[in-house]
Amino acid sequence: MSDGLYTIGELARRAGLPVRTIRFWSDSGVLPPTGRSAGGYRLYDEAALTRLGLVRMLRELGIGLEAVQEILARQVTVAEVARVHLRAVDAEIRALRARRAVLRLISERGTTDEETVMLHRLAQLSAAERRQIVTEFVSGTFAGIELDDDAAAIADWMRELPDSPSPAQLDAWVELAGLIADEDFRRRLRRIALAGPGPLPEYELRARVLAEAGPALAGGIDPGSAAGKEVLDRVAGPAVDRAALLEWMETVADARVERYWELLAALNGHGESAPAVPAFRWVIAALRARGIG
Repeated sequence: MSDGLYTIGELARRAGLPVRTIRFWSDSGVLPPTGRSAGGYRLYDEAALTRLGLVRMLRELGIGLEAVQEILARQVTVAEVARVHLRAVDAEIRALRARRAVLRLISERGTTDEETVMLHRLAQLSAAERRQIVTEFVSGTFAGIELDDDAAAIADWMRELPDSPSPAQLDAWVELAGLIADEDFRRRLRRIALAGPGPLPEYELRARVLAEAGPALAGGIDPGSAAGKEVLDRVAGPAVDRAALLEWMETVADARVERYWELLAALNGHGESAPAVPAFRWVIAALRARGIG
């Protein structure tokens, strides 16, 4: 140090940076020298040391040299640049979450090459693109079917996927996207929509099935036994057309459909509900055991 000025080497030692980094920044114009020594060497004062600290911080935050120059020239503020880079970092985080979700699904499922490419593509979609896929799915699956108020509300709900999904929601989205791309699954949903309401209100029937057939299934009660008949009578009641009940239950009791609703609940932040399909299948077996259908 001479007369309050530093050489590049002295500045590098003070800042804890390589000489080549400071020389590069100096050549780029973000750290111009304060002056020159008699031998032509660049010299820097205390203000340059302070400026160097700011440049270092901005570069460590990932801000490019051009933006650093604009900040130092007071053309933009640090806050303005930070907001731009925050959006970029958020986008990178979303991309990493998408990549993580895809890698997890691939590692767990052992997908084919074609499925791997599809999962990767789906995970990279923007929020608008995700909504478009769901919109096309809803309009294509339920075309020509007049939806009641509840079904219409559910269709709208399906379109409202989160803009910035959590890792768990992204996992759910990737799985849901694969599911709704399945033409057989779409046909099943359409059949359910065309079938209309069953002989009992759906929520009431689900509650009965879970309350009665669920414990019977867990307890190993044979659907065709006398005890199974008692359970069936409590589920169906005396006034229900059991042939119609069997036909409706066989249409709606699909594990993929239930998984579809579970994924939608996860995407929309709703709590999980108890799986009903195994209990529904127990009731179907009990109906068949009595010659119905």
